[in-house]
Amino acid sequence: MPRRYKDVYPSLPLLNSDELAHNSAAALMSVQYFRAAPDSMPEEVFSEHHVLLNLREEPHRVQNTRDGALRDFTFHKDDIIVTPAGMRSGWRWFATSDVIVVTLDPERVERFAQSELGMLLDPQQFRDLPQFTDADLCAAGVMLRDALDGDDISSGVMFEAMSRVLLVKLLLRYGQRRPEEIALSSRFTSAHYHRVLAYIRARLDRTVTVDELAKEAGMSPSHFSRVFKETLGSTPMQYVLAYRIEQAIKMMADPMRPLGDIALACGFSDQAHFSRSFKQVTGQTPRNFRAASAA
Repeated sequence: MPRRYKDVYPSLPLLNSDELAHNSAAALMSVQYFRAAPDSMPEEVFSEHHVLLNLREEPHRVQNTRDGALRDFTFHKDDIIVTPAGMRSGWRWFATSDVIVVTLDPERVERFAQSELGMLLDPQQFRDLPQFTDADLCAAGVMLRDALDGDDISSGVMFEAMSRVLLVKLLLRYGQRRPEEIALSSRFTSAHYHRVLAYIRARLDRTVTVDELAKEAGMSPSHFSRVFKETLGSTPMQYVLAYRIEQAIKMMADPMRPLGDIALACGFSDQAHFSRSFKQVTGQTPRNFRAASAA
């Protein structure tokens, strides 16, 4: 199993979202709160993004190595450092740390940006963002941390809500949108994607065809299908199905909502159609998935 940031940090986290029993936001992020005496971390490459939020009131000296380049700087309160997935990074700090570390899975971040914000992210996300100051983002991080200080249903609800707030703020302010020249020389741009996603959202409970999506993008169906798959990695109809299942999973968080009602709300002809499609995408039936999530 790949090593995690918390496995390398020289002290155990004081608070850890992985231990929150009622955490249903694990699909978005993992959050740890650390305080550690002056120390260092060896250079490592992680498969996840790490967002480090500095809460220490007094400025202090920090060294950070990023892909072989050493940065020696003063770390101020509300400073944030993002280490993108795949970058070799090491640390040394010269005063007691007081930091929140947010761990983000790149694929989940990309899916969240696409489905929730209508954003196509640059594949080299966060690589040119070594350090910035954002008191508002750090305040959102503090609310995340405070939600970890309890272990009841309300803490889990607060953590889930604030995890979405923090991720939306991070992506809208600092997320690097895919350059149009990368997005197939403007053949299928972020603007195209935003219109297509809005169309799918507005017709979640209805049948959507490739012809309709192509018309919304202003392209012929064959051209639209080709550039859509080249850009997003799936056919338009595969994407629509995955989006419907994603919305169904959100609705299933309400244990009182019948599966038949969810099926119709997400555009499936009946519950049997919903169950077959759900199992095709997730490998489980809706009933089994809901039971496992509630366990």
